[in-house]
Amino acid sequence: MKNRTFLLIGILLVCLCAAVILVQGQTYTVQVDVRGISENSSDFDVRLDGDTSCVALTDQWMENGFLNLKFSSIYKGKVYVDVYGPEDAVYMCSLYSHGNGILTHNGWIGDCSGARAIPLAISLYLALALWLLRKRYNYFVETEFYRYRNIVYLGLGIFCVFLLFDQLSHLFQFKGLVQTLRSVLSSAANFSSTTLPIAFVLSLFVTGTNIQLMRREGRNWRNMLGALLGLLLCFSTVFPMFLGEWLQRTTLVDVHYEQGWAMYVEMALDSAIYIMVAYLECMLAATIIYAVKAAHRMPAFDKDYMIILGSRMRSDGTLTPLLQGRVDKALEFARLQKEKTGKELVFVPSGGQGRDEPLTEAAAMKKYLLKAGVPESQILAEDASANTFENFGNSMALIRQQEGEGADPQIAFSTTNYHVLRAGLYAAKQGIRAEGIGSLTKRYFWVNAFVREFIAMMAAEKKRHALAVLLLILSSFVMVLLVRLSNF
Repeated sequence: MKNRTFLLIGILLVCLCAAVILVQGQTYTVQVDVRGISENSSDFDVRLDGDTSCVALTDQWMENGFLNLKFSSIYKGKVYVDVYGPEDAVYMCSLYSHGNGILTHNGWIGDCSGARAIPLAISLYLALALWLLRKRYNYFVETEFYRYRNIVYLGLGIFCVFLLFDQLSHLFQFKGLVQTLRSVLSSAANFSSTTLPIAFVLSLFVTGTNIQLMRREGRNWRNMLGALLGLLLCFSTVFPMFLGEWLQRTTLVDVHYEQGWAMYVEMALDSAIYIMVAYLECMLAATIIYAVKAAHRMPAFDKDYMIILGSRMRSDGTLTPLLQGRVDKALEFARLQKEKTGKELVFVPSGGQGRDEPLTEAAAMKKYLLKAGVPESQILAEDASANTFENFGNSMALIRQQEGEGADPQIAFSTTNYHVLRAGLYAAKQGIRAEGIGSLTKRYFWVNAFVREFIAMMAAEKKRHALAVLLLILSSFVMVLLVRLSNF
């Protein structure tokens, strides 16, 4: 399904809702709970105040302890309805008769007959969006696994699931148009509040791992990214609560007057903050899920070459545990492929020489492979790369030189688990089809690394994220405006 089709379906649902309301909204039945007062409808006196000729009371009956009053629209106007029992008033409300003949209850955009179609349409549209996101996600996971857009689809899918369940709960407890608008506006707040305890506990955990990371890897702001992000999400979640408390107490701004604008400005601000927090949390969760999926994904056993991405070595030229883990993972895959298919592969250790390194990373890995029993004919060393992007470009140049033009060799790469996703994305940017495997590393390291992947993903797709958040915030502002209009 194309985006245009999805948009047209949304417009069609809006038109269908409008049609249902136009057909059914000419009348409205007010239900008054009179249980314990009287069981006879004639015992109640219905009085109209205001523009009394704009509506007509066409029927009045009792049902299951409720007094039902059916009103019909005559022309545009507003009327107040007071219901008096045998002793005193038992109910008061207002009815708005609009120019198109629709009657709304307790608000200019209040409840009306047929309005239940709106939350139903919202739920259907969310279900369609969820189906579309899942379909696109599954397709691109199979065809283009290493792309940031897959994380975006997954994150939006997580948010759609929460919104769908939230709307379904309101569908079965429908309380009018304004209540539906308020429920949609509160969805992001509900999501952020629900995840706050989880975010707080994870922030403490991530802070602990960041402290370990700084002790071992050095003190810099990059090694505190996880803790900083966790604190930002927690603070952003509770900030609207403290702001609301302060506004309730201060005399500088009156947020209690429903006919004013201060209450709705606060509502719009809260909604915008919660939308951004919920969106970031969904994308963070999606990034972690997808990065873990990438790290545990096993490539098909049909590979011709295995690129081993380099990293820092010891000063004596031996491999660090991190780099050795990458080489061992490549050896493990080669062994499994040989056992299952009988196919040998060529190892491509890739990495140049750093300023404080006695030899190139490729040479150090080659020595390790030779000691592990790999024949030199199965090793193609690439020793000019300075970073991951160059690892793939230079390694593929060597592979193409060996294979010849027009060849389409099957490529795999080995790196550390937290780095598989980023490495695969770098390969995809250069048009290199390669599947990655990840070796284990210390827990304190990969937690912060996944946060860095999240930041990189947000930066890479910043226009898409900005557009999505902007549309969500603009939609919330429109709903706040409608809630404000309902109090005219």
